[in-house]
Amino acid sequence: MTDHKLLVRRAAVLGAGVMGAQIAAHLTAAGIPVDLYDLPSDDKPRSKIAAGAVANLLKLKPAPLASKDLAAFITPRNFDDDLAQLEHCDFIIEAIVERMDIKKSLYEKIGPHIHADAFFVTNTSGLSITELADVVPDALKDRFCGVHFFNPPRYMHLVELIPHPGTDGKVLDLLEDFLTRNLGKGVVRCRDTANFIANRVGVFTMWSTMHHAQRMGLGFDTVDALTGPAIGRPKSATFRLADVVGLDTMANVIRTMDAKLTDDPWHDLFKAPDWLGKLIEAGALGQKAGAGVFRKEGKEIKVFDPETGDYRATDYSLRDEVKAILAIKDPGEKLAELAKCEYPETEFLWAIHRDLFHYCAYHLAEIAESAREIDLAMRWGYGWNFGPFEQWQAAGWKRVADLIQADIDADKTGVKAHLPKWVSEVDGAHGPGGSWSAAEGEVSPRPDLPVYQRQYQPVRLIGEASHTGQTVHETESIRLWTLHDDVLIASLKSKMGVIDTGVVEGLNEALDKAEAGFEGLVIWQPQGPFSAGANLKAAADAIQRGDYDSVRALVKGFQEANLRMRYAGIPSVAAVRGLALGGGLELAMHASRRVAHLESYMGLVEAGVGLLPAGGGLATLALQANADTAAGDTWPLMEKRYKQVAMGQVAGSAMEAKDMGYLRPEDLIVLHEHELLHAAHGVIRSLTSAGYRPPLPDRTIPAAGDVGIATMKMLLVNMLEGHFISDHDFEIGSRIATALCGGEIDRGTPVDERWLHHLEREHFLELCAMPKTQERVGHMLKTGKPLRN
Repeated sequence: MTDHKLLVRRAAVLGAGVMGAQIAAHLTAAGIPVDLYDLPSDDKPRSKIAAGAVANLLKLKPAPLASKDLAAFITPRNFDDDLAQLEHCDFIIEAIVERMDIKKSLYEKIGPHIHADAFFVTNTSGLSITELADVVPDALKDRFCGVHFFNPPRYMHLVELIPHPGTDGKVLDLLEDFLTRNLGKGVVRCRDTANFIANRVGVFTMWSTMHHAQRMGLGFDTVDALTGPAIGRPKSATFRLADVVGLDTMANVIRTMDAKLTDDPWHDLFKAPDWLGKLIEAGALGQKAGAGVFRKEGKEIKVFDPETGDYRATDYSLRDEVKAILAIKDPGEKLAELAKCEYPETEFLWAIHRDLFHYCAYHLAEIAESAREIDLAMRWGYGWNFGPFEQWQAAGWKRVADLIQADIDADKTGVKAHLPKWVSEVDGAHGPGGSWSAAEGEVSPRPDLPVYQRQYQPVRLIGEASHTGQTVHETESIRLWTLHDDVLIASLKSKMGVIDTGVVEGLNEALDKAEAGFEGLVIWQPQGPFSAGANLKAAADAIQRGDYDSVRALVKGFQEANLRMRYAGIPSVAAVRGLALGGGLELAMHASRRVAHLESYMGLVEAGVGLLPAGGGLATLALQANADTAAGDTWPLMEKRYKQVAMGQVAGSAMEAKDMGYLRPEDLIVLHEHELLHAAHGVIRSLTSAGYRPPLPDRTIPAAGDVGIATMKMLLVNMLEGHFISDHDFEIGSRIATALCGGEIDRGTPVDERWLHHLEREHFLELCAMPKTQERVGHMLKTGKPLRN
């Protein structure tokens, strides 16, 4: 066993249910082959159940596999015939049914087959880790703990790490390193209490919300309008989330809390409402059953009304006075307005916030090492913008505490629970030195494991100290800064990283400064996506004015900046996460290298708004196709690239982006988004230490020319005649083919990059002038959805 990190050459997942199979899928994204176990089948193949689970991974959405090819690295196994194969596994995670007797039986069977240095963990979300440890073979106890993934495992950042009293501390450190470094997760260590942290707080919040909704007589649709993005939570809000989770699952969870938390002052809340039982009895279990709290009837979404016992039309409208309070920017002022309880909606919102803060403060010492673990768990596990202690602190710690205490004194909370003494002894839950630990009565600093040194810009909670680097140059459009003196970082300040004239000017400034005094340039966004593309609204406004000269200048300026970056004397790295679309992807494609988070979604999507890529994207694909098939026929690859651009395909992961040519074989894929800057700096230094030499400019390639264009158009003709595309789609596709193939010239004619850029630019401008393109652009800006006209 290494002292620094857990080396996992092969893993095993015990249980091929929904969670088990998806955990196996995510392990393959980390380059780890997996044995997936389940019960044996009576007939051959004996591992049919596990094999079926692997096949199902290819059908699920969102996709559990970062690439469909990874399914080949999951080997179906069964518990009767294949236990000896566990000897080859370094990491074994159990994810079978939540029954102590069944788990005990399995643990006894597998114990003799697990090697001395392997780690054995359980993915349980409800059973006590300490009780489970009692049925674990003695030889495995010190390497056993809870590792609770959230569903879906690929996309949910949170993993809860739960020890029992006999878990070796070094085991926990190695697991935290492995889960963070190799699987890209945000690890929160939990105490072994009911539902651990995220579900303890999250489920309480849901039941508190449902309780107050019923008390105030608010419709389920109104509650979702109030408890989603309006208060910094996901669109699924409360009742939509219940449908996604499953109403039967929700009922089971609340029964568990009712049974296990009998001493909880809020225990009376842990009762399933009558309407829930009625929906479950009717088979309306939520999203998986096609109906739950919400039900789709034709094109209309209807909501269950417990008063009538039937579904009615949804109404998400809110009174203007409530919307005005929700729009208040200052969190303290907003909470103070809510606490006045002038309207049913504001009384409801104050009550659910008050109860959340009260509950978390009361139980902090019991369920978490510090306030940090609760806030990070709710951010990462439930998608909240801010955790409960952050919200409280931002609104004014003492001010909110006084409001809560006033309600307690007036017996408005409905529980006999005081605010703990520590609340009045601190100025907030988080400070420069760390977060408050109620159990220890002192500030708890951030964990200092070596893996966290790789996170140059981790998530910081409100009140924590942060290091934002040294600014070198800043405008309204871009910030140029450093964390380490040798590498310059460029961060776009525009919304969604959109590219406009200011950004192009900023990129040129970045190249000036990088070439003058730095080893390289990294393009990275502190928040949000890498870039959603060109500033469509600015272009649409210019077109509406008939100002095509400014559009031409922006396109040409962007092309020139991209070419300048490609041939600069210093290396550049695009550190990509989230969306990299259109011009944003073209920017990344012109960097010397790319470092991409696994969850990067890349595509040249301009066809969807009636345009074509004009920042050098088509030229780059043509050059790459020629380089990648220098000794063979370029047509199959050119056809593939053409189809993905003409159809506006977007890679579903960084791995898919490699297959589409948007990432190159030498580019890196990082599983933890907070390690992007670390990896990008490493690439810059590696290139520099190897004596970086930019590619030679003015390269020529043989154009696909008129033959290539004609062949691509035949694809369009078939789609047009089959009514799969419109006449305008045909027009756009034809122009994409022309720009990609080098124009209507003889096949094999040498063309250079600037000629290909010229074709992109001219066809882009001609499409801009077409009414149908302008309709598409306007529709996208208005609705956020593409128009097929």
